[in-house]
Amino acid sequence: MVRKTEKLKAIDLFAGIGGVRIGFESAGFDIVYSNDFNEKAAETYRMNFDEIDESDILEVAKENNVKRIPKKIDILLAGFPCQPFSVAGKGLGFEDEGRGKLIFAVIDLLKKRKPAAVFLENVKNLQYHDDKKTFKKVEEVLSDAGYKWIKAQVLNSMDYGNVPQTRERIYIVGFREKKHFDKFCFPEKEVLTATMSSILEKDVDDKYYYSEKDKIIYPRLKEVVNHRDRFYQYRRVYVRENKSGVCPTLTASMGMGGHNVPIIRDQKGIRKLTPRECARLQGFPESFLLPENQADNHLYRQIGNSVTVPVVARIAENIRITLES
Repeated sequence: MVRKTEKLKAIDLFAGIGGVRIGFESAGFDIVYSNDFNEKAAETYRMNFDEIDESDILEVAKENNVKRIPKKIDILLAGFPCQPFSVAGKGLGFEDEGRGKLIFAVIDLLKKRKPAAVFLENVKNLQYHDDKKTFKKVEEVLSDAGYKWIKAQVLNSMDYGNVPQTRERIYIVGFREKKHFDKFCFPEKEVLTATMSSILEKDVDDKYYYSEKDKIIYPRLKEVVNHRDRFYQYRRVYVRENKSGVCPTLTASMGMGGHNVPIIRDQKGIRKLTPRECARLQGFPESFLLPENQADNHLYRQIGNSVTVPVVARIAENIRITLES
């Protein structure tokens, strides 16, 4: 039986900069171990939380190394790499010799530590990848590890996290016991009240603004970016306008040349969103620290790779109620 007199314990794998951790901590969980292999993300994580293990998770999962993970945990959290399953990536899935195999480290740890529940997050394309065979494989390996009671749902951040960003992600919650499966439900949709203006900074550095010096991109932006209440996105060869006032999905590729960083027009001119504004679109609190010694492209990549914190927090609250009931 799950303990009620102390906080439920969780381990945070593929932790990134801590979005999943913030969500689960806000719901009352205690994170007792964190792991991420990316040096820059780990640096940001360490600024905001305690120590993070930067070891290769495939090595950690091996019998002689698993001792570094506490024996008694209640849930395993893993936003495992999405690129192998993303329509924006190569779509290799489990055939990706690097990232595609990482979920099996999660399965090994589930078998060795046997927490009551597991929480996974990925791109929505996971459910359709390879004619749905990939998702069936995920269900199979989870069931083999003892988690045959699984619920999965695609949630859009603008509908479930009250942030002005359209971001559809699949969330998978698995349990060892049917009673928890029967009790758990995903949160209900809520009305979006947050607006574009709520995430914008007031005094933005000139480096984020486009000018006549940007001979290729600026003429295209100047022609299309005309409204101050909309998000735009430069997609290499064209500029896309989002008339809904909701930001398009933030992606890791924002840190690869910046062409995917959302663009707006304000009183000073046309500019890209700042890393802090992107963090707000992911629901990170104002107290969350962004390293000043890191280049913006690293921060954009980390934020685009992260999760929408309020969505995770709502799911985490329902999981806590389920496990404690």
